[in-house]
Amino acid sequence: MPDAVKLGFVPFSTAVRGTLVVFCDDALKLGEAARKALGTAVGVVKRAATANQFKGKLGAALDILAPDAVKADRLLVIGVGKASTLTEKDFLKLGGVVAGKVVARGGAVTVIAELPAAAMTPAQAAAVASGARLRAYKFDRYKTKKKDGESDSARADISIAVGDVAAARKAFSPESHIVDGVILARELVNEPPNVLFPVEFARRATQLRKLGVNVEVLDVKAMTKLGMGALLGVGQGSTQPSRTVIMRWNGGKRGEQPVAFVGKGVCFDTGGISIKPAGSMEEMKGDMGGAACVVGLMHALAARKAKVNAIGAIGIVENMPDGNAQRPGDIVTSMSGQTIEIINTDAEGRLVLADVLWYVAQKFKPKFMVDLATLTGAIMVALGTEYAGMFSNNDQLAERLTEAGQATGERVWRMPLGPEYDKLIDSQFADMKNTGGRHGGSITAAQFLQRFVDGTPWAHLDIAGTAMGAPKTDINQSWGSGYGVRLLDRLVAEHYEVRR
Repeated sequence: MPDAVKLGFVPFSTAVRGTLVVFCDDALKLGEAARKALGTAVGVVKRAATANQFKGKLGAALDILAPDAVKADRLLVIGVGKASTLTEKDFLKLGGVVAGKVVARGGAVTVIAELPAAAMTPAQAAAVASGARLRAYKFDRYKTKKKDGESDSARADISIAVGDVAAARKAFSPESHIVDGVILARELVNEPPNVLFPVEFARRATQLRKLGVNVEVLDVKAMTKLGMGALLGVGQGSTQPSRTVIMRWNGGKRGEQPVAFVGKGVCFDTGGISIKPAGSMEEMKGDMGGAACVVGLMHALAARKAKVNAIGAIGIVENMPDGNAQRPGDIVTSMSGQTIEIINTDAEGRLVLADVLWYVAQKFKPKFMVDLATLTGAIMVALGTEYAGMFSNNDQLAERLTEAGQATGERVWRMPLGPEYDKLIDSQFADMKNTGGRHGGSITAAQFLQRFVDGTPWAHLDIAGTAMGAPKTDINQSWGSGYGVRLLDRLVAEHYEVRR
């Protein structure tokens, strides 16, 4: 899908075109290049700020049309607050604020990437560019009628003026691939379920081969041979056959243990025989947000040629209530050989993950596994939509995920695991049951998954509140957020890439 913005880096000396964007702090101070571009119009900014009670707070915007003595049709002044306290997240936010103000109008935009005391660093300018692309994304391919003033061809041509063009381009190159991964994840979550069913999802994942990713698709026959009875049980009520996709990126040392990411991919979840209420059921097209993240992450790692060996594995099913659907009371045998009593067919995501986790743990012996799943509504009761719930059997992995979440803004909150919760999923008829009752629903779901990691260092991220329908932010106006791609890319980059 084409971007709504065209981005490029230019020198500070480049002539201003169209809309001029400058940054100021909470004392309304501007940088040298901004003052030079404004010339005698610097006073206009202060007068307009006073008239509009603009204080230069982080993300605040002052919009001045047809400013006198400026070679621009429009002047945007964006506040950065206290410049000395800005973080990477803040520069992403600034880029998002810029895009939010200019994309709808389109046309030429010149952004002077400068703080009051100095030019932005290449990394900071790259973050502004990334934030602009993330904010500009929209999913409207199925709309045949546009609102007044909208155009398919209109897009903002943003020139980011920097002190060192070559350095800014170099810093933005890997970041642009990460943004591509986020947008890919968003696209997958936003697609309607009659378009993105399991076979089509698997086909789209195979497109990663163009980036050098080895992609293997397991069909029903192959999964039956492997004994994936838990996953296959979920999909047996659908006319759409289930798939498991294994993606391998070999960018690290030959023979080195890979890191592994596993995603739940329920392309549509009716709840099966334990059918969901009709209200908001259409949102269950997003019940594959974990799998979407894994595909987007593998795209990012491969496109930026990450120096790591990585596995991405997704179980893709559709949970439907026909005459062949599994029933409450059924007992299925997982690939691990453990048996599972089905108490509620709407607790299906953990069944999908159980077989894929076991497959990855046994076949690849990874350094760790992180699974992502829009698994439980209970996690939204606990944490709302600001944090993903994190469960882990490894303190180091949990700490690294927490740090990566703070750095990227894709935050996680660690939740408990323990034998007291684990016994709640014991079954009188099988090795376990697939729900543990009303209380601690997210925890008992995680306890269920832990039974299939075979001692591998592991973290489970319950992203039900963050992958879809989360509150809009300065860098995301989409229903599907692409949550997890930037978080996990940062985890890999900080701790697991080969240092050469």
